[in-house]
Amino acid sequence: MNETKQEIIRVLLVDDQVLFATSLKTFLENYANDIEVVGTAKNGREAIELAKVTQPEIVLMDIYMPVMNGVEATRQFKSMMPDIKIIMLSTYDEDDYIKDALANGASGYLLKDISPTELIAAIRALRGGVVQISPQILLKLFQRMYQEGMPKTTEIGKKFEWFETLTPREKEIFGLIAIGIDNEGIAMKLKIAEQTVRNHVSIIYSKLDVHDRFEIIQLANQLKYH
Repeated sequence: MNETKQEIIRVLLVDDQVLFATSLKTFLENYANDIEVVGTAKNGREAIELAKVTQPEIVLMDIYMPVMNGVEATRQFKSMMPDIKIIMLSTYDEDDYIKDALANGASGYLLKDISPTELIAAIRALRGGVVQISPQILLKLFQRMYQEGMPKTTEIGKKFEWFETLTPREKEIFGLIAIGIDNEGIAMKLKIAEQTVRNHVSIIYSKLDVHDRFEIIQLANQLKYH
């Protein structure tokens, strides 16, 4: 009987809170047989030097750190090692830090209150190419976009013509799909019939030429940079 060899995901942890990093390392090593923590660093500069030796596939990195913060470290990482994937782990959901991290090449932004099992799932999904954004952060980004009104929508439309093909209701549903809410949840949130939601979703798919919710999320990730 041939056994399939499990591919190990090499992870580097970067956080100036030693207790947090140590606890996370212990959990990942004990509960994820396919994840290997190749090292821990206390700031961005130390992480870059360590990565040259350990060659991680994924970096879990804090935003606020001494010497070199997570945003600048991400920029340098992507310049030197473009294939590396970086997930920002932060206690903050401030818009500027989120946008700066994503604009500099981060592949995800998760809040530290995420459960360890969810974090393991996020690491595995990231290897498969799925960008990881905490639902509350993605919701906040979309809410900000809607609150800023037509000028922002028009600006987006200039760069993403497909977005302007959607009606205001369809844009709202697009945003809810992008943060992982299912049809039933959308119906409850918008106080409309679930069949109406399904009709809107079908129209959105047709207008944007997509076939599933994953493709919606990929399109939504383009909007987060603007």
